[in-house]
Amino acid sequence: MSRAVFLDRDGVINRALERDGKPYPSASLGEFEIFPEVPEACRRLKQAGYLLVVATNQPDVGRGTLKQEAVEEIHAEMRRQLPLDRVEVCYHPGKGLSGCDCRKPKPGMLLRAARELHIDLVQSWMVGDRWRDVDCGHAAGCRTIFIDRGYAEELKQQPDFRAKNLLEAAGIILAGAK
Repeated sequence: MSRAVFLDRDGVINRALERDGKPYPSASLGEFEIFPEVPEACRRLKQAGYLLVVATNQPDVGRGTLKQEAVEEIHAEMRRQLPLDRVEVCYHPGKGLSGCDCRKPKPGMLLRAARELHIDLVQSWMVGDRWRDVDCGHAAGCRTIFIDRGYAEELKQQPDFRAKNLLEAAGIILAGAK
């Protein structure tokens, strides 16, 4: 069984667009900006033997306000720049309109990746910047790290750890793996 670090996308890998204290995803490749510390964090985690799996809600596709092709173009660029093993995406609209098991905070994306990539969830981590990420990680049985970007929303469950960015989160993970 493998160990993995599940990564939220917007706010963890790349800069989220903020409006009224809430984060929003990049709508185009031109808006997509990977945080400068992310490549080094991913390199360190990969060298330590972790699989890297992005798990991201992209509800604007399901709501019809963003084209799936735009999201896929962003993901192709993200994969080009980072040593990712998989990208899991929930395109369902949320807001009470999704009966899926994949939209975070539900753990469906993590469970599917774990099944298909033979991941030991107890030995794995979920890193995110929103309550949905922390709750998803807990529901899947992973340890959790919350990156606090100062959004105007409350956590519903407490994370196992907090970090200022993905590089600090990688340090926590690597220290815990020894």
